[in-house]
Amino acid sequence: MIKRSLKQISEMVSAANDINQFADVMITGVTIDSRKIKAGNLFIPFKGEHADGHKYVVESIRNGAAAALWQKDVPNAPADLPIIIVDDCLVALQELARKYRQELPVKVVGITGSNGKTTTKDMTAGLLSTQYNVQKTEGNYNNHIGLPLTVLGLNEDTDIAVLEMGMSGRGEIEFLTKLACPDAVIITNIGESHLLDLGSREGIAEAKLEILQGLRDGGLAVLHGDEPLLMERIHRYKGNVNVQTFGRNETNDLYPTEITQMEQGNSFKINVADVVFKLPVLGTHNILNALASMLIAHYFSIPFEKMNAGLAGIKLTNMRMELVEGEHGEKIINDAYNASPTSMMAAIELVSNLQGYKRKILVLGDMLELGPQEEQYHLQIGSGLQADKIDYLFTFGVLGGEIARGARKTLGEQKVFAFTDKMELIEKLKTFVDTDTLILVKASRGMRLEEVVSALQKS
Repeated sequence: MIKRSLKQISEMVSAANDINQFADVMITGVTIDSRKIKAGNLFIPFKGEHADGHKYVVESIRNGAAAALWQKDVPNAPADLPIIIVDDCLVALQELARKYRQELPVKVVGITGSNGKTTTKDMTAGLLSTQYNVQKTEGNYNNHIGLPLTVLGLNEDTDIAVLEMGMSGRGEIEFLTKLACPDAVIITNIGESHLLDLGSREGIAEAKLEILQGLRDGGLAVLHGDEPLLMERIHRYKGNVNVQTFGRNETNDLYPTEITQMEQGNSFKINVADVVFKLPVLGTHNILNALASMLIAHYFSIPFEKMNAGLAGIKLTNMRMELVEGEHGEKIINDAYNASPTSMMAAIELVSNLQGYKRKILVLGDMLELGPQEEQYHLQIGSGLQADKIDYLFTFGVLGGEIARGARKTLGEQKVFAFTDKMELIEKLKTFVDTDTLILVKASRGMRLEEVVSALQKS
């Protein structure tokens, strides 16, 4: 994490006050949460509509913070404490991260895409860790606040940082990539997430390709080669970029030649190495995420033949294709962190193809931020279910009801249950489970369907 004197920090953020009396105070790390102060931290308060972090500046310093920022338009800055006055605390945080990144010798991998960003981040970090000292984005610290905090948390001896970049609108990825200055980037895919903000998949593709704006000259761009929206645009891109592609089609630089799906993951072969790779992650769609990560690892001189060691130790962030067991021995795939039509269809495909279960149940909730066609997307999910592969469907939410409406035409009225009360869904679902049951739980994060998983696990 960042370790600098207060004088150095004041220069990096363009302080508006004289801090000479505290110039030698050393800063170790940054926090924006006064409840998580550690000794030596720089506390950065934010001024919002409903709360003002400046109220906790004095308390934070008493609790061990070495210093704090203070926004110029907030009155009564403490004169006797190590305070750096800045025009805007958020801008100062971002500028501090930008300057710190410029001082680090670290290589950076930037990852964006509609689906699979976090999984690909975890896989990439796992592969690179077999040979390098690696840090990665933790949790969902992938926006205009989280990414600067992640950069400021990098150690000076870190070899490679794997940074996830999220967005909700145009310009956000460009801002993040220009701050992080990546040496290599991945765009996992183009889906339907953010249609509400960007209007079309074309708009999403253009927004994701903003990640190239910060890529170093001649750096590597790993793209999903089966996606025409990406390939059309990269062929028109005028920057100096080394492009490598992954996907299912043989036109890609890296593609799978054999895939075997198992209860605990997948095994697969690729076109450029005579090795059977074992991926302890559910879903054949995750093999594509692994391929993108493997291209990055190979770029950093890790041979394909040595990548099984990295794949074996991969630990995914919670609620992403997480296989757990319920109270009655039922197997539950907890994929409740987020959902889009693309990721939901992939998860349903996984459940449909897994063998060894007498009963397969889907618990699906609303997919959010899909724009004017949201009802149609949900209806299509339900209509696409196959009665010979899925036994029961439980839905939660108003839009989830559209999934149920579509599914009644294929599964029948008796096998589809729609709820707007989560506890009612849980109680009904419990009457259907036993040791031979497989359950998929998936919805957008706002639906909090992990509560269904927890309820099934409780005695």
